Amino acid sequence: MFYAYILKSQRHGRYYVGSTNDIHDRLRRHNAGLNKSTRTGLPWNLVHSETFETRQEAYRRELKIKSYKAGEAFKRLVKLYIRKGRIVV
Repeated sequence: MFYAYILKSQRHGRYYVGSTNDIHDRLRRHNAGLNKSTRTGLPWNLVHSETFETRQEAYRRELKIKSYKAGEAFKRLVKLYIRKGRIVV
């Protein structure tokens, strides 16, 4: 399984979009400061994830989410996920 995901920084309130094959390990690595681009926003919470069969599908979805980041589609995606109570802390 592969995942496209959105993280939210507790410190800055900013979002990070990525993809991975192990979402729990990836979140751990982000929160351990092992990713240069997310190090300053610690800690991070997972606010959205989607599952895919292939790495390519997950990466395509990551790019699609990034293409409308901070726009209305992005806000709807995050709000929908929060409303369903799927936030992982």
